[in-house]
Amino acid sequence: MQKFKLALATVFVALGATGGAMAAECGTDRKIDIAEMNWPSAAALAHIHATILEEGYGCNVELVAGDSVPTSASMLSKGRPAIAPELWIGTVQDQWKKGLEEGAVKDAGLAISDGAVEGWWIPAYVAAENPGLKRVEDLPEYAELFADPDDPDQGRFYSCPPGWGCEIANAALFEAYDLEESFNLFSPGSGGNLDASIVRAFEREEPIVFYYWGPTAIMGKYDMVQLEMPEHDPEVWACNVESSCEDKGKSAFPTPPVTVGTAAWLAEEAPVVFDYLSEVALNNVQISKMLNWGAENKAGAEETAEHFLKTEEDVWTDWVPADVAEKVKAAL
Repeated sequence: MQKFKLALATVFVALGATGGAMAAECGTDRKIDIAEMNWPSAAALAHIHATILEEGYGCNVELVAGDSVPTSASMLSKGRPAIAPELWIGTVQDQWKKGLEEGAVKDAGLAISDGAVEGWWIPAYVAAENPGLKRVEDLPEYAELFADPDDPDQGRFYSCPPGWGCEIANAALFEAYDLEESFNLFSPGSGGNLDASIVRAFEREEPIVFYYWGPTAIMGKYDMVQLEMPEHDPEVWACNVESSCEDKGKSAFPTPPVTVGTAAWLAEEAPVVFDYLSEVALNNVQISKMLNWGAENKAGAEETAEHFLKTEEDVWTDWVPADVAEKVKAAL
């Protein structure tokens, strides 16, 4: 009789998890460690998922320090951490593909629904006042608008800091578009200096043309317009990012997939958690908005995550059953 009661209880728990009559359960007693990557968006996402899994699903959760390469390597070899909430596949493409084929890891779904974005940008107010400036090819006609303070006869394009991968790519595009005669390729010296130059121009409503990427706090704060480039061509791009390759070409930056990576055991032992992770994609605008709040309020990842959960209920409550959402809201 006792065995029958236990079996019946198990059935009711399962029905509750699928039918919504009872609270969804975590599905595993094992500790679910989540990689808190060392950049703002991934760190905030780690805290968001930790709160929802712990408070909503009753999981045993722990945040651990991480970064793309060491985190993916550990997941592939040790099955730990269990979750990488924002894994940039492009940096570990071959190893990750092999891990997927061998069944060591899984992709739960996209972390950024529209992918990471890189490109050349101008402020929206500049675009509105100069409707002919839509493509990178149009820049030479507008060199005077973006005059270099140190060389007024040339325009200034704000590129990447030294040592960043985009520094090589921007130099290649500069060559491919024959911009040397009308623009100077300006190195800001550091990521902080690049940000400061962009912020200063926007706050003063001055013209600026610059490289940038998203999701980022600056992209969430300021209205900017991306200059058009031809569709991304992998072969052209392979040459553009190889300094020894001479045949530079015109191509948009790639849009690398950014996924929620998990150890394979998580899907097997806690399918409810894996299903949750398959629903959590945010777009660039949503993430940039979250990061901008964090930057303006000098908030850490945990506080930024809490603010997101309190103010974006219409977003994250779509990820979970109603009973889970109520538990999380009550905990907040």
